[in-house]
This record gives sequence, structure tokens and C-alpha cells, in this order.
Amino acid sequence: MRGAALGLPLLLIVLLARTAGATPPRRVVSLNLCTDQMLLLLAPQSAAALSPLARDPSLSAMAAEAARIPRVPASAEAVLRLHPDLVLAEPYGAQATVAALTDLGQRVVTLPDPASFPEIRATIAHLAAILGAEARGAALIAAMDRRLTGLPRPAHPPTAILLEPRGLAAGPASLAGSVLAAAGFRDAARGGWLSLEILLAHPPDLLVVPTASGFPSLATRLLADPALAAIPRRTVPAAWLICGTPFAAQAARMIARR
Repeated sequence: MRGAALGLPLLLIVLLARTAGATPPRRVVSLNLCTDQMLLLLAPQSAAALSPLARDPSLSAMAAEAARIPRVPASAEAVLRLHPDLVLAEPYGAQATVAALTDLGQRVVTLPDPASFPEIRATIAHLAAILGAEARGAALIAAMDRRLTGLPRPAHPPTAILLEPRGLAAGPASLAGSVLAAAGFRDAARGGWLSLEILLAHPPDLLVVPTASGFPSLATRLLADPALAAIPRRTVPAAWLICGTPFAAQAARMIARR
């Protein structure tokens, strides 16, 4: 999907998806955290089961909506017992289950992991057409674009780094980089692991950190180091940044606040 299809107009993507499955599915099982949220955003009434992570509010921006829907483990046997007419998956996680389901003739749609707002738009339109939720998909895209409208576009953008637990920073060619760019910042990270020494030697104008869990850990120790206190910081819900969904636009607006 990240290849030629992403360059197609959204209307053509919709038409292609309609051709692939003209009858909207009524029982959809999602195997991944990100497909959980896309399904709930587009067609919650069709959700037969979601992944075990769907109800975790630290990971899912749709945890409350997921609370009333059964969870299913990444097991072909468990999925088939639900008699779905569509299974949603992503390129990572549960791949053995996806392969088994495909071999057994189950309809599986593997969605990409969007790393930019154009890719988010294309993925929404593609899945909306499959689910028979084109109007809802168009509304989600329009709402996302409204949130992105009016964000700052400085000629010389300040720098920012979105620092994740363990000192990881994905860099510009990622969803994090796209969110920072939409917020009017230049991503100063190059991708990979950043030490405290590197951050202090080349401090960004803004440090963006996902909300940490309520429990201290070695993974988040760097984020709490007092040596970083002099760098301006903005905190964003982690659940808005894990998946390429419309919630990424909300993250951009929060980061853009001056």
C-alpha cells in the first residue's frame, strides 16, 4: 500500500476497495492495536472482537469504546470460532495467525502502518470502502484536516525531538516526524537511540515526550533526568502517537501550542 497505491487519488482507492469486496462485512475481527482503533472509528457496529491491547488506555485512544467489545487472542482457532467475514491485520504482529487464516480461506485485509498524514488519509479511505463506511471515512478525514489547518508554518522552524522510552527517537521519516512537521517543528533526531550526552550537547528547542505510565521503570528513566529540565518540554498522550490514525492530528495541535 505504501508504494503505488498511496499515490493514487483517494477516489480511485475507494473504487479499488469496492471492487475487492462489494458486500460490507458484518462481523469483523481485528488482530492489532492500530486496526482496533481504525475499526472502531469507522464501523464499531461491525466489530466482533478486538486485540487484547484494545482496552489499554495507555496504548489505545479508543480504549473506552473498546470496553464493550470482546477481545480475542492471536490464535487462528479463537478467531475462527467467532465466524468473522473479515479479519484486519497489520504487517507486524500475529503473522503466524494471519498466515494460518489465509491458508484456511478466511478473508484477511492487511493494512499498512501509516507514517504520514497522506498515508493516514489513504488508509482511512481504503478501509472505509471495504467496511461500507465511506461517509464516515470522509468525515474523519475532513475532521483531521480541520485540526491540521492553521497550524504554524514558520520559514525557519524551531527544532524538536519526540523522545520515547529508552531514549528512542524515530526521526523525520516516521509518524513522529510527520506530527512534528505538522506542528511547525523540524525533527532534530536522525532515528535511533539518543543518549543523555547527545541531548545535552545538541539540545532541541522543544522536547516532546509521550505520557509515561504511572509506574517508574528503566525505560523512562532518561525522560525524568533532571539534566534535561532546562529544555522546554511538551507532553502528549502516548496513545495518540502509537498508530497512524486521526489522533495524530490532535497530537500535532497540542505540540504546536506556543
